[in-house]
Amino acid sequence: MDAKGLESLGAELKRVRPIKDIGRVCAVEGNLLRISGLNAVARIGDLLEVTLHDGAKIAGEVIQLHTQDMTMLPDAAPDGVSIGDRVALRDQVGIAPSDAWIGRIIDPYGNPLDGKPLLRGPEMRPLKNAPPPPAARRALGDRLETGMAIFNTMLPIVKGQRIGLFAGSGVGKSSLMGQFAKHMTGDIAVIALIGERGRELREFVENVLGPEGLKRSIVVAATSDQSPLVRRRCALAAMSVAEHFRDAGKHVIFMADSITRFAEAHREVAVASGEMPALRGYPPSTSHMIMSLCERAGPGLEGQGDITGVFSVLVAGSDMDEPIADILRGVLDGHVVLDRKIAERGRYPAVDLLRSVSRSLPHCATDQENATISEARRLLGAYEQSATMIRAGLYSAGSDPVLDVAINAWPELDAYMGDGNSASIMNAFQKLTLLLRRAGAKA
Repeated sequence: MDAKGLESLGAELKRVRPIKDIGRVCAVEGNLLRISGLNAVARIGDLLEVTLHDGAKIAGEVIQLHTQDMTMLPDAAPDGVSIGDRVALRDQVGIAPSDAWIGRIIDPYGNPLDGKPLLRGPEMRPLKNAPPPPAARRALGDRLETGMAIFNTMLPIVKGQRIGLFAGSGVGKSSLMGQFAKHMTGDIAVIALIGERGRELREFVENVLGPEGLKRSIVVAATSDQSPLVRRRCALAAMSVAEHFRDAGKHVIFMADSITRFAEAHREVAVASGEMPALRGYPPSTSHMIMSLCERAGPGLEGQGDITGVFSVLVAGSDMDEPIADILRGVLDGHVVLDRKIAERGRYPAVDLLRSVSRSLPHCATDQENATISEARRLLGAYEQSATMIRAGLYSAGSDPVLDVAINAWPELDAYMGDGNSASIMNAFQKLTLLLRRAGAKA
């Protein structure tokens, strides 16, 4: 065993406690349990474990404190729980990341999901850290290679930027995140799969991420059948893992799929703890919870690394004004809209460029590159405004010089936005410039 392994083993031994604090179940109220005997030692957010008479165990979290007892939200339905069942206060509250986690699949508590042994790191990190002081954070960094033409040119991503992927289900969101994990410039990728279907975890790891992407990634997963406590913890634990590597000077690609399911899990926990739904069924604390998570990503302090964040949002019926999408748009440094109509005609990534924005522009590109991007957007906008007329055969060539160029550029420009084999940023801009020149010459 190497030095890091011995250090992790020593940390595990230090966390072993010969004495445990024990309480008892004093009431069962719906899906909530009342626990007595632990008020002097337990805090909000602490983990508890109930041992039933048949030896089965149910874990949960403290969500309310009262004078004589406390309220626990269990991870599973409280079937089989009886008055007087023993309740133990668990030691682990945060998560202890380690370099040995790279290439592994873990749950939100740091336990392995791939069937192999895994030691925790020497330092226990809290799940809810404060972001770096805003006045001391570094500025956004250099533009990142993504391997995809549209993100290498018209929707650039820079080091420390935070972007949102807004899409309905089945539009290619997970595939796009897999491409980022494999090809985006960075030292390590931390991927939070929140509320995914169980069968999709292996499919994402083996087919979307692949061995190439997994070897530099840590996947933190909580499936849809697990309790809202576990699903909410998934995003928080993954961000704590990303901060561990950022503090070590690494550039981390952090991806969360999806923030919508994170918000839904928080809603279930918050309502159970007594908070009233306010914004389309979401409690007031939802905004703060999402903003706090996103603010933890971004550039670090001097001497630290960066966390480049990609946050996906499920938008039902392409409603970009639903609460979660609206909150995220206001806090992120750009948003990418994936359109179902584009996906249905077979172009991936199905990015709707005209509805997408990268706030790293124009500063991350040269004047010439910005001019090229503006020209491409102008032609796409002209074609989009007249698309119905063009397809109906009602447009006469020569009526509008800009639209003539747009019609000539459209087939190649649409194919260009689906190019997933862009060699470099320079190569991608050269292709785009040549494409626009050819369209102008034909007109």
